[in-house]
Amino acid sequence: MAGEWSELPVGDIADIVGGSTPSTADAANFGGDVPWLTPKDLSGLHTRYIRRGERNLTPQGLASCSAQLLPPNSVMLSTRAPIGYVAIAANPIATNQGFRSLVLKPGYDPEFIYYWLTANVGELKRHGSGSTFGELSGSSLKKIRIRLPSDLYEQRAIAHILGALDDKIELNRRISETLEQIARALFKSWFVGFDPVRAKAEGRDPGLPSEIADLFPDSLEESEPREIPKGWRAAPLPDAIDVNPARVLRKGDVAPYLDMANMPTRGHSPDIVIQREFGSGMRFINGDTLVARITPCLENGKTAYVDFLEDGQVGWGSTEYIVLRPKPPLPTEFAYCLARSPELRDFAIQSMTGSSGRQRVPAESLSHFVVALPPSSIAELFGRLIKPLFATASVATMESRTLVVLRDALLPKLISGELRMPDVERIVHRAD
Repeated sequence: MAGEWSELPVGDIADIVGGSTPSTADAANFGGDVPWLTPKDLSGLHTRYIRRGERNLTPQGLASCSAQLLPPNSVMLSTRAPIGYVAIAANPIATNQGFRSLVLKPGYDPEFIYYWLTANVGELKRHGSGSTFGELSGSSLKKIRIRLPSDLYEQRAIAHILGALDDKIELNRRISETLEQIARALFKSWFVGFDPVRAKAEGRDPGLPSEIADLFPDSLEESEPREIPKGWRAAPLPDAIDVNPARVLRKGDVAPYLDMANMPTRGHSPDIVIQREFGSGMRFINGDTLVARITPCLENGKTAYVDFLEDGQVGWGSTEYIVLRPKPPLPTEFAYCLARSPELRDFAIQSMTGSSGRQRVPAESLSHFVVALPPSSIAELFGRLIKPLFATASVATMESRTLVVLRDALLPKLISGELRMPDVERIVHRAD
């Protein structure tokens, strides 16, 4: 398996193809069925293969510029603002001028090249020049030397190991997001739309088992700022949820630290949490919900449910977090579902104060947000239904964190040839 390796310039293993943008002044250039990619389309991408970007070109648009339709398995590399986004074409696709794409010659595996480029972004940037973001020219890219196995089978075997890890990480991410979406849909139905109450009021079947449907009233009543189910209570958010509750952490203590960059914009759990000495920042424990209160992080959806600490452990993070903790009988997950809701998010954005570009939500403004509080029977039932969803999502996320560490450790060693296939098999089996 572990055969000879050679070092070749990129120009020897692939034809380099640039991209282009048709005139945006002519609407007839866009909206067709020709897939077209910009670097922005690869931001946050979780998969190796991509079929299309946000916008498509028409045949006229493609013909009017110098972009070419790349064949499947072309490796697309962003070489301008920024350098280093990589994806493989799943089907014929064109790109804008932010890319230099590698149309590989026979004998070279696109996934191996994808992983080599991913592992060597620093090398790519060193060959760039120009503006703040830098640009990697086609001629410079052609000269970069890639070390790779001469045997195509070995290239594919290495890529398969890394791809299997990435596929499992992506599967876990989708499982976690799907379970969270189910929990949030139930929250919206019961506590925002009041669907079971409306159905009963209109004489419709609420679609719930009778023992659950019987917990909901059959009418709404007037309240401020809107109608709520009869017998429920409209209350300011701090009556239902503690805002920035006190957590004890002494200065200099080493504790889990979540920075703003790693706050998730989708999904409930961050990918990376590090250990850092406590200085000053918001403190939190498992079951707390964190919401970014500063622009543009709030608008981007940076929100987390804390489930990554040890029992009794206190973590900390940015001073630009608001920490939310529901009061019993509301389950802790209630605050996260509320924080992800458009209703609270829109309210928070409208409550921002401060100078342009540094606006933030004052924590005290949340006292003006009204929550419809259900009776304890419904609050407790909601908790029993969604806690297993969050628990399963958390297990998937934790497994992915382990796999990310393994993948990131293997990637540079496999791609450089420092670690050969028999070694990898022993490591992976040991990790299992």
